Amino acid sequence: MKILLVEDDEPMAWALDKALSAHNYIVNIARDGQIGLELATSFDYDLILLDLLIPKLDGMTLCRQLRTQGFQKPILLLTAKDSNIDIVKGLDAGADDYVIKPYDPQELMARIRALLRRGNSAVTPVLTWGDLCLNPDLGEVTYEEKLLSLTPKEYSILELFLRNPRRIFSRSAIIDRLWSLDDPPTENAVTVHIKDLRQKLKASGATEEIIETVYGLGYRVKAAPNRSTPNLADSATALNTANKSQAQAKGLASVNKVLERFKHTFAQQVAVLEQATKVLSADSLSDDLRQTAQQNAHKLAGSLGTFGYPEGSKLARQIEHLLLNEVTLGQEQALQFQQLVIALGQELMKPPVVLTAEPIAAASVIRVLVIDDDVALTERLKAEAMSWAIEMDIITNLTAARQSISQTPPDVILLDLSFPDPSDDGLTLLRELVEQFPSIPVLAFTGRDNLADRVAVSRLGGRGFLHKPVKPTQVFLAITQMLSPTTTTEAKVMVVDDDPAALAMLHHLLQPWGFQVTCLENPQQFWEVLTATAPHLLILDLEMPTFSGIDLCQVVRQDPQWGDLPILVVTAHTNAESLQRVFAAGADDFIGKPVVGPELVTRVTSRIERVRFRQQLEDIHRKTGKP
Repeated sequence: MKILLVEDDEPMAWALDKALSAHNYIVNIARDGQIGLELATSFDYDLILLDLLIPKLDGMTLCRQLRTQGFQKPILLLTAKDSNIDIVKGLDAGADDYVIKPYDPQELMARIRALLRRGNSAVTPVLTWGDLCLNPDLGEVTYEEKLLSLTPKEYSILELFLRNPRRIFSRSAIIDRLWSLDDPPTENAVTVHIKDLRQKLKASGATEEIIETVYGLGYRVKAAPNRSTPNLADSATALNTANKSQAQAKGLASVNKVLERFKHTFAQQVAVLEQATKVLSADSLSDDLRQTAQQNAHKLAGSLGTFGYPEGSKLARQIEHLLLNEVTLGQEQALQFQQLVIALGQELMKPPVVLTAEPIAAASVIRVLVIDDDVALTERLKAEAMSWAIEMDIITNLTAARQSISQTPPDVILLDLSFPDPSDDGLTLLRELVEQFPSIPVLAFTGRDNLADRVAVSRLGGRGFLHKPVKPTQVFLAITQMLSPTTTTEAKVMVVDDDPAALAMLHHLLQPWGFQVTCLENPQQFWEVLTATAPHLLILDLEMPTFSGIDLCQVVRQDPQWGDLPILVVTAHTNAESLQRVFAAGADDFIGKPVVGPELVTRVTSRIERVRFRQQLEDIHRKTGKP
């Protein structure tokens, strides 16, 4: 749990920091009210400890401003003023409770625990997963009643996962939630902590994997074992299979839009390979034709898998390696080359399939609860939900909805505002949900379209407002973007690749997520386009004529103005030697070809978020005078 302490008394802040850290809380400290306001509105805190007498913006004003801006988390006042008038003013300003200085440390911790429980009634005193128990009050973790010896960070990671079942946390999100602003670790450090935590859980006797890796996205706690439902695994398998086939059908239509533009390009590239086979039969493959054939095979290997031809990508890769590795193609190699080219041509005659990241398809079904009495609309949404890997439940009245959410909290709630009983409408339920289940995003979904309702939803903590009538695609896109790493239209990505088909597909994958994508086919124009567009992130193809991705990466790293720009290298060569060259040149990460959409979006978003987080931290340090 993360706490913001707004206190200008340095010895007092230091003592509170130590006391809170000893109870496994993550603490950020603001020395004045203005910095406190900026931190509280920029980052996610579970509670604010607020001194009343602080410079620049006093505690009373800060509390009032936070509540006016919709801040819903608990605020605990620290005050040396014990008059009833000051206490009443503080509570009227929006504080949840107060402690009078000098305070008793045990009383302070008890009040913090009480506010955290009250701020999220879904948080039980003891968090459990099968035979695993985490007791926040005692700061203890047991498995089958045997005490586990965890480090403070291992404890915090486990608590974060148990408090947010079914939610996926990227490594950068874990850092934001569990480390202070002054001491953020590398993402690899998070991986090490999770690895150590898994080993300790296994050593304690846990036979089932409790923390699972969701490929390309991050980590989450697995669904707890349900021994009373022996066929649960079979049911999940059947559901995932249905989701997968539906998702493939929908993805196919998307891929075809771009594929239509480049069918002739692929045909021309295959024609070059076919020409090489004819020349080979006459035993006269020139160096120029060999190089041209190798370049075309390389482009096909990188593109075809992304366009729905994974087998074609493998065949093109074999052709490329044959042309690269054999100085002279003998009769046997020439026959193999010819067979591979024929097989590649036959593969492209087939309809494309959708390439998905297998672990994602099996593990990321989103559970959405729709609270709406419009049966025709909700049934239409439910019919299309499976194609978006969404499991959708429909409830038509608010009483049943409250009971369902308490028993099985969903990932997202889609809430209509209008119901027959005017005394118990959607806004009433929204207020309850934000107070009791703040981690569950709520989308208002209504035919009411006036400014008062929009403001009310915003103030109550709703995450979005969808006005009926709305297309199902817009609904599902809003849901998936809400649970995925967020981007804004301010995020600019520059992609450099000499293959126009690869450029088009990367643009097609990134643009729906709000990125401004600049595509460059000619690497010789790289510097002019870079300085003109000022992107937030670069995606470079590794192998290009004239200037390779390695060359461009090194050029960027040598310039002081662009030295910190995040760079992802796209490469079909993921062997140790190639990746060593990539990272030695200064790249931050790599993406293997063929490119998988969810992996690409996650890696791009994660890098941009980390840069923005660091910039916010630097701004705060400048304002506070810290180095």
